[in-house]
Amino acid sequence: MKIRNFLITLFMTAFSIPTLADIAIVVHPNNPLANLTKEDAAKIFLSKTKIFPNGKEVSIIDLEEGDEIRNAFYEKVTNKSASQVKAYWSRLIFTGKGQPPKVAIDSDEVISAISNNENAIGYIDTDDINENVKVIFKVP
Repeated sequence: MKIRNFLITLFMTAFSIPTLADIAIVVHPNNPLANLTKEDAAKIFLSKTKIFPNGKEVSIIDLEEGDEIRNAFYEKVTNKSASQVKAYWSRLIFTGKGQPPKVAIDSDEVISAISNNENAIGYIDTDDINENVKVIFKVP
């Protein structure tokens, strides 16, 4: 009986978990960067790399804390949980070694910020990709 209840619970949980959309890292269409590796993406979004290959300063656009896409992005790209990312930025701010990225409330705001800044980089749901951004990496 216990095994049966366990299997029913497991089955119901598996089908009740919302599936996250695919995530893409995007830049302005005029940005010369054509692609990115996962390692390079992690360095950029953790502010360990602050300059694009063309010498321009990177302007990171992040989603709000608690956003499901943000949480999945950092888990997959940097191997850090939401709480680890928060602690990471707290340490950088406290030590004066960095400032957190600009924050957008959704993919539309990320796209808007990127379309107004050729040096901006962000990540969005692949369903929201349009002509105002260029995909340089799809998060596996």
